Amino acid sequence: MAQRVAKFTHKKRNMFNGITYHLMLMPGMVMLIIFSIIPMFGAIMAFQKFIPAKGIWDSKWVGLANFTYMFQLPDSKQIFINTIVIAIGKIILGLIVPIIFALLLNEVRLKVFKSTIQTIVYLPHFMSWVVLGTMLTMIFSYDGMVNSLLEFLGLERIMFMGSNTWFRPLLIITDTWKEFGYGTIIYLAALTGINPSLYESAALDGANRWKQIRNITLPGIFPTIILLGTLSLGNVLNAGFDQVFNLYNPLVYETGDIIDTFVYRMGLINMQYSFATAIGLMKSVISFILIIISYKLAERHAGYKIF
Repeated sequence: MAQRVAKFTHKKRNMFNGITYHLMLMPGMVMLIIFSIIPMFGAIMAFQKFIPAKGIWDSKWVGLANFTYMFQLPDSKQIFINTIVIAIGKIILGLIVPIIFALLLNEVRLKVFKSTIQTIVYLPHFMSWVVLGTMLTMIFSYDGMVNSLLEFLGLERIMFMGSNTWFRPLLIITDTWKEFGYGTIIYLAALTGINPSLYESAALDGANRWKQIRNITLPGIFPTIILLGTLSLGNVLNAGFDQVFNLYNPLVYETGDIIDTFVYRMGLINMQYSFATAIGLMKSVISFILIIISYKLAERHAGYKIF
């Protein structure tokens, strides 16, 4: 009898804990349903000639006409190219720069200096592109700090924010500057998992610091590099709406306009709701496929598995 009572009490306690956890999750789940799940039904507009006055159910059904128009429009091809070029540039630099900086920072033996530098480079990650966009616009404007320095050195001023030659590199470099501190922390954490005795053995064998990095450090963090590299494939079509929207202007639409900003202009400014939805849906489908591929590659080469 006592055993049954104890079993019942244990079961009741587990049930209570489960209800408590679900109540904790409820606000987040409600927000997810309202802002992420329900709006997915709006994808129907991609197959309609949507008119706000008629609503989704009474708007005319046009099938794949919006997608056909998307592939016929010259601007569509350009925005896909811009998105891929900018995103790939960010992915490549976003992998290389944190690795190099983490290796350099790992060689610092003064802990106070090391932690200070780590904090400084990590701070931009928390700053909004609304703030950073204003700062960078002032710094790289024609009368800004960078051009004043170029003129002081005897060079000509450059319209960074209005040049199709300079705008893409500016986006890639500034995004890398903002985010490389976050990646550095990941690689520093991976470096702590390397056995220190390996370095001691290598030093006894006469290996200098460069040989230790090449033969011990890099192989030690290689699984982390593979993991982050493969997972980043899912962001090939995410070139950073916040950054581009706060930095670009009509002068650089040719090289700076990406899928997200194009959808914003077509849908909210030009009120071509169905066409903008079709482009967004196409991007979502391609991104979903890339995410599946990246997770499969991460599972195969780095042993990373979610499900």
